[in-house]
This record gives sequence, structure tokens and C-alpha cells, in this order.
Amino acid sequence: MTAPAEGQVRVVLLGFTVPDDLFAQIMGRDTIMPVQTHTFAWGLVRGLRAADCPVHLLSAAPVSHWPGNRQLRFRSGTFRQEEVGGQLLGFVNALGLKHLTRFVAVWRTGTRVLRDREADVLLVHGVHSPFLWFGALRGRRLGVRVVPVLTDPPSVVLPTDGRLVRALRRLDRALVRAALARCSGVITLTAALADDFAPGLPRLVMEGIFNPVRAGSGAVDRAPSTPGTREVVYAGGLSRAYGVDRLVEAFRGLPDADLRLRVYGRGELEQWLREQAAADPRIAPVELLPREALTPRLTRAAVLVNPRPVGQDFVRWSFPSKLIEYLSTGVPVVTTRLSGIPGDYAPWLIFAGSDTADGLRDAIDRALRLPPGERTRIGLGAAAFVRQTRGPLAQGRRMRDFLAALAGRADLPVQEVAARIEPSHPR
Repeated sequence: MTAPAEGQVRVVLLGFTVPDDLFAQIMGRDTIMPVQTHTFAWGLVRGLRAADCPVHLLSAAPVSHWPGNRQLRFRSGTFRQEEVGGQLLGFVNALGLKHLTRFVAVWRTGTRVLRDREADVLLVHGVHSPFLWFGALRGRRLGVRVVPVLTDPPSVVLPTDGRLVRALRRLDRALVRAALARCSGVITLTAALADDFAPGLPRLVMEGIFNPVRAGSGAVDRAPSTPGTREVVYAGGLSRAYGVDRLVEAFRGLPDADLRLRVYGRGELEQWLREQAAADPRIAPVELLPREALTPRLTRAAVLVNPRPVGQDFVRWSFPSKLIEYLSTGVPVVTTRLSGIPGDYAPWLIFAGSDTADGLRDAIDRALRLPPGERTRIGLGAAAFVRQTRGPLAQGRRMRDFLAALAGRADLPVQEVAARIEPSHPR
């Protein structure tokens, strides 16, 4: 391969960046809904390519273990999408065996790929211990900088987990922490993730990437809005942890007969939401749509809502990626005051006074009653803000500069580079 240009970084992205056709199959048969994982992964790819960084993919299918996904064996293979090549890693989709077989697969395939591609950086998307330990053991030995992209805390214990699963999650968290300590730096959604799980490592805080829907994706919005109605819209996980029940309660307290609540997604509250729709004609039946069909629905809304409660343990580590998607539409956005929302978002958001149903109701009402001129100003400003500061080119350049410093391809030390590449504001 030819030598990279000055400041350019050759990247192998290890994670869950699968082609769209495979992802559609997963969505049709799995109990989880990894839409944000898929969107963020391709956002990383597009950002790095926009910044002229060659990228090659090593990917495993993002599936829940059997029986959440009934496919037990996933085969290896190659794929190509958007002029980016990649290898699919085969594995056995059973508890315990999934981690072991993914580690074996990435050891065999990843070692060859890192050598053949003459990679400068192994970017590891997520806190998946087999992939992190491959980087810690093999990547470093080959002289490759290993940089995890932390989007979530590792191995969160769920209330529904049994004793064995809880023990395995605790073990996995310890393995992740030990692997992270051997990495060169981290890219994280929030500073708290770096503080708690990768202390002392050089960091780039990057809460998300605006990933425009690709033209010609084929999805069509077949449900035009009803004339004379205004839609309050939520899209995402349908759970109490995300405040969907509070949103429904808040909406019911709004008196206007022309309002409609539309909820898109999948989760524990699906049946409950169907019951709410049956009891209240202003609440539409819940729908699950591909992103290409969902975007037009968001654009036609009167207000978009992120009702996530602020008091949960995981909130300090999270940034609701739906905010970037929401703001890009030019529609007013109501949200609770989550600690992971960077300060430069504030001018473009309508904050709820509290995360209660009353607080959400008041904020939605304020958004609905914005004068037309103010609504236009906020909407256009928000869309410009997202596209200019969180778009693929802007975020790709930030990643390139950070990775180049880690790889020794920058004139400044990595700490100074990280301090200088905060996102800029649109003028």
C-alpha cells in the first residue's frame, strides 16, 4: 500500500457495521432494536471517509443471544457498501459461546486484516470484551493504536437477569475495564464514560454524528398526515425507562382536539400503547418503521419529544442520539434536562421544567404555541447547527485529528489536539 498523506490515518473499524440488507433481516427477527447502533456505526464510517481516512470494516451481526434471536450460527463472509469493504465475523449465538467464538473469529481474521491494510488505528465500536481484548493483545503487538468508541457503560445488569447472567455481566465488566486500560485513547459520547471506565486515557468527547438518510433508499411514507391536525411525535425505545408512559400522560392533559400523538418504536410498552390508542382517538396506534420511512414522519410533526427521566443511574453516561435526528428536521424539540446534553445545544431546545408529566405537558404546550417567526428561527437554526457541527465532515475531521495525534502524525501532542477540536458553532 502507498504511504498515507500527512495527517491521514488508515483505520480498521471493528464492531457491528453490517450492510443494510443484513440489518433489515436482523430487525425482522430479533427482540432487540439496534437502530442507533447501526446508524452511529455508519456515521463513523462516513465521517472518517469525509475526512479522507481509508476505512476497512470487521463486523459481527448486532443480535441478541438465542433465543432472543433464533438464528444460532452466523457465518463469515465479505461485503461492500458505499464503496467500503468489510468482513463479517462468524460466531455461535449462544450465551458464553458468543463471546468465545467472536474472539476466535476476530483473532484469525483481524490479524491478517491489520497487517494487509497496514492500519494505523484499530477503532473498536462498543464495549464488547472479545473485540477489546483482541485489540489489547494483538493490535498493540502489531504496532496499531487501539481506540475504543464508548457509547454505553459495559455490561449493565438488568432487573430481569438471573443469577448466572448477573455473574457473567460482572465478569465481563471487569474484563472490559482491564482491556480499556491497555488502549491508546478513547472516543466517548460523554465525559462521564471516560471518567468512570477509561480514566487517564486521552479522550475525544463526541456525542453523535448526524447521519443523513441516503438518497434512493427505497422507503416510502405511505401515511400522509390528516389535514387540520398537529402531531406530537416520539421515536425510540418504548419503555418506562425512556419516559414514554409520562409522555402519554402529558399528552392527555393537552386540551386541543386537533392534536395527535404518534409513537414509533418497539419495547415493553407496545401492548399498553395499543390499549391507549384504542381508548383515545387522539393517540395513533404504535408503529415500527425503518429510518428511511420514519424521517418524513418526523419532519411533518408539530413538535418532537424526548421524555427521558433524568434521575436514572445510566443518564450521566448517555446522550439521546435521537436529539440529533430530531434537530436536523427543523421541527421544535422538547426534551428533559439530561446531564449528557452539551451546552451548545441549549439555544435550539425547549427544556421541560421537570421530567414529570406536568413538566413535559407545559413544555409541549409552549412549543405548540410558538409564534410562526420564532418557530422558523429555532427550526432553521437547529438544522444548521446539527449539519454544520455534528455532520460527517465536521465530526470526521475531529476524529481524524485526534487519531492522527495518537498515531504520531500530528505536530501537537494529543492532549493539546483534543482540547483544540471542540465542535464549532454555526454563524
